[in-house]
Parts: sequence; structure tokens; C-alpha cells
Amino acid sequence: MAKYYFTSESVTEGHPDKLCDQISDAILDEIIAQDPMARVACETCCTTGMVMIMGEISTSCYADITRIARQVICDVGYDHAEEGFDGHSCAVLTCLDEQSADIALGVDRALEQKSGSDSAADAIGAGDQGMMFGYACDETPELMPLPIALAHELARRLSYVRKSGILPYLRPDGKTQVTVEYEDGVPLRIDTVVISSQHNADTSIETLRDGILNEVIRPVLFGRGMDDKTVIYINPTGRFVTGGPQGDSGLTGRKIIVDTYGGYGRHGGGCFSGKDPTKVDRSASYAARYVAKNIVAAGLARKCEVQISYAIGVARPVSVLVDTFGTSNITSDAFAELVSRVFDLRPQAIIDTLDLRRPIYRQVAAYGHMGRTDLNIPWEKTDKVDELLAVAAEMGLL
Repeated sequence: MAKYYFTSESVTEGHPDKLCDQISDAILDEIIAQDPMARVACETCCTTGMVMIMGEISTSCYADITRIARQVICDVGYDHAEEGFDGHSCAVLTCLDEQSADIALGVDRALEQKSGSDSAADAIGAGDQGMMFGYACDETPELMPLPIALAHELARRLSYVRKSGILPYLRPDGKTQVTVEYEDGVPLRIDTVVISSQHNADTSIETLRDGILNEVIRPVLFGRGMDDKTVIYINPTGRFVTGGPQGDSGLTGRKIIVDTYGGYGRHGGGCFSGKDPTKVDRSASYAARYVAKNIVAAGLARKCEVQISYAIGVARPVSVLVDTFGTSNITSDAFAELVSRVFDLRPQAIIDTLDLRRPIYRQVAAYGHMGRTDLNIPWEKTDKVDELLAVAAEMGLL
């Protein structure tokens, strides 16, 4: 019996990197709500007393970038100097340009269309080269790996008890980490939990640890694998007063393992936040999750990882790979054929299928882009299960 331990982490919405992700996606939402065809590649960085927004935006609408950034910062909880960062008074710098005309050549009209295709799905090419991954497994109802699912729940709870006043001494910045013990690929128990939360200077470490244990850890983990041998660390250094952008600089896209599968499944080289759906870094990663989740939901595999790769300016994927880690009798080649029959993975088709030209992105900029059954997210639907089973039967795979 093979035993091993796997660890994943999450961060709260007040973590400086996540703050930047939310600003970038709030700007995208504001623009795409007015101009669904806008091209947005917006990144944010922050440090003590300052936020800078940079990138390339091509749009016919007007968005008050400074106002949006300040609103996000205050919404997260950085609205007073005692938090170490104040959205009302921090400096907001912008350094934005239009999308490169060279890139637009490939995105505006795919290579296939230039070669004579009249298919609507060949209308646009991939916004960049690259590889994207999607993953699903049967460890949780949302078909996510258990360590990252629990880490996200703890992080959301940490923010909830702060904002609701249950633990009023908490501040916005925080991190969670969960280690799960596995045996033969099946989660057995929670081995270790680590939580570090920013707090005000007047709170004792004893008060903090007692509050987080009873109001965060136990409500989330009781009955879900935590036992009397579970090791718990709460603010192991004993003090976390200086946090947020004052304690550490932040940058869009620096938490892509938190955004995806906690390291349990692979991820591509590009981040999601601040990018419109013509950027396959974002849209194809969502599509890959959509494919993998439907395969697992259909019972065709217990674990599934999907890789999709693209060439800039070309609509059709360069490659599609399905790996089920020995949990299915269907071969990778057969799965690739099955996926190609059921899912259209050209960028325009992904955008249409998942209805991605709308302001839905800020809500997933914290606590994970995948597994969000708490939100009405299109790439989390399992509406392709029946079609997958029907086509698999037709192919003689069942």
C-alpha cells in the first residue's frame, strides 16, 4: 500500500498578489461590460503606498482605471492606514498602451480564415503560443483535489470571519495550507494545517490562535479528515501585524498554482487575471478544465488531465493530450479523438461555448478559478456528460 502526503496552499483576497489579480480583473470586467470585443492584457503591481497598472488595452469605451483600483482595494479591506494600506490615499499610477498591431494580425483573423476557411469558429486565432492544462478528479463533489479545495475553504472562511466581525482583530492578508495523507491515491486524513493571518497590534497570540482554531479550522475541517493526530500551526512566527502591500510587494499572476489545482495537476506558463478571452492562457485553461471535469463526471476516469497547445494566430490546437493516470481503460489516443468529436477547442468556439465575453472575472480572481461551484461559472458545468458517453459508445470505447 503506497502512502504519501500532498500539500496545497491558498491565500486570502488581501494577499498582495491576489489584490493585484482582483484589480486587473475588475478593470477587465469594467471594459468588457461596455465593449465585449475589447483586447485587454492588464497587469498590476503594488507596494507600500502605491499601485501601478500596466499593459495593453485596445477598446472603444472609457474606464476610470484609478477609481476601479481604489474601489477594489477598499472592498478587500485596505481602507484605513492602520491596515497598512489605504485605497483612499495610495498612489495609483497607470502605464497603458494599445495591443501590438503584430499580435492583432493573428488574433483578428486566424490563419485558417486567411487560407480560405469560412467557418465562424476560425474567425480569430490564438492570442499567443503556449500550452494550457485542465484537471479533475473524484476526491471532492466539485471534482477537485482535496488539498486545494480545503485550503480555499479555509481562506474564504478566514476572510468571512474578518468581514462579518466574528474575529474583528484580523486584517486582510492571510495564507492557508493543508497537507493530506493519501494511500494508493485515496485521501485518508488531514495530516497538517497551517494558517497565517494578519492581525492588529493589540491582539495576543493566544487570542488569535484560539479564535482561528474555533472559528476557522474546526468549522471547515471537522468531520472531513481532521483527527487528534492532525498537526495545526497558527501564525507559527507568533506575530503578523505588517502585511498586505506594506509587508510584501504584489504582482498579477504570481499565484497561478493557487488559481488552478494547488500543484496537484500541472498548469501552463501564463496567468489568467487581466486577460480577455482571446488570450488562450485564460480561455483554453478554462476549456481544458471543462473537458477534464466532464470526463470525470461521466465516469470515464477517476482522474483526468487535459493539455491543449496553440500557435499564435492559428485557430486549431497544435495538440490535445488526455492523461487519466491509469484510472481508465480508454487510451490517450482514443480520448484525444473523443474530445475532438465532442469539444471544439478553437478560441472563438471556446468563447462562444462558455460565453466568455462578459464581466465574470473579478469573482474568480481570489479563492481559485477552478472548482467554483459557489458561483455560476460556465467551465464548471457538466453538461457534456451525455454526449461524451454517447460518442464513446459509438466509438466502441464502452
